[in-house]
Amino acid sequence: MQKITPNLWFDNNAEEAVNFYASIFKNSKIENITRYGEAGAKASGRLKGTVMTITFKLDGREFIALNGGPVFKFNEAISLIVNCKTQEEIDEFWMKLSEGGNEGPCGWLKDKYGLSWQIVPVILSKMLRDKDARRSERVMGAMLQMKKLDIKTLRQAYEQK
Repeated sequence: MQKITPNLWFDNNAEEAVNFYASIFKNSKIENITRYGEAGAKASGRLKGTVMTITFKLDGREFIALNGGPVFKFNEAISLIVNCKTQEEIDEFWMKLSEGGNEGPCGWLKDKYGLSWQIVPVILSKMLRDKDARRSERVMGAMLQMKKLDIKTLRQAYEQK
């Protein structure tokens, strides 16, 4: 078990969401499912026997999903970053995760469950940390014009003379 495990709060569709995420990322699986017992059902207003939590792995990292009810909703205060080596990876994750959701600026999107993701090329942080402030500023300017990030356009901005 990893030391820190993100817990994702869903209304009542945690199992559907987990299956969706596991279908997108390699090295992913459901580890176990805990169901509401009598005491938990009574306290939460959930039906006894329905899914309470799901422990699962996405790309080998552990998460927990909770069917906790409509009290809390996802927002952009937390997002999951997907670091991509190629444009093909960016395109694939963007297409799959944004389906039924909303595309945002600068590589951000919300999936159909409301969870925020950042789909970014690995090379972006190197470009933004470049000692030549003009290079990093051009990359930032290019990124601010995009929804889905495009490595070729970012590199052109970075290498521009």
